[in-house]
Amino acid sequence: MTPERWKDILGNVKDNFEVEEEGNFHDDEEGGIDGEFIIFAGPLGQMKLEYSEKPAVVDKKVSFSNRIGARSEVKYIYSEKEKVRKMKAYKWDDADERWVEMEAKNFNL
Repeated sequence: MTPERWKDILGNVKDNFEVEEEGNFHDDEEGGIDGEFIIFAGPLGQMKLEYSEKPAVVDKKVSFSNRIGARSEVKYIYSEKEKVRKMKAYKWDDADERWVEMEAKNFNL
């Protein structure tokens, strides 16, 4: 997913559906995740699209010991230049009162 494609999808949603909420988020986990979301009344009910961008993992270091009860630790090394971008779609489930992720194979992008 490219930032340009995300802007196209965002514009399409704003033109065709009633937007309930939109905003940005940041999480310091996994090298720093930045993203945007939009919640709207879609054809399947209340829907949420989420676009996120985070640094790509370039290396993974595992440290462990063979002793009983010893802990193992995984440390990820993140790229300063390369980014991984994703879009996820969610549908609101009234019965469970939570967002349920929709499968990507059902998208017609």
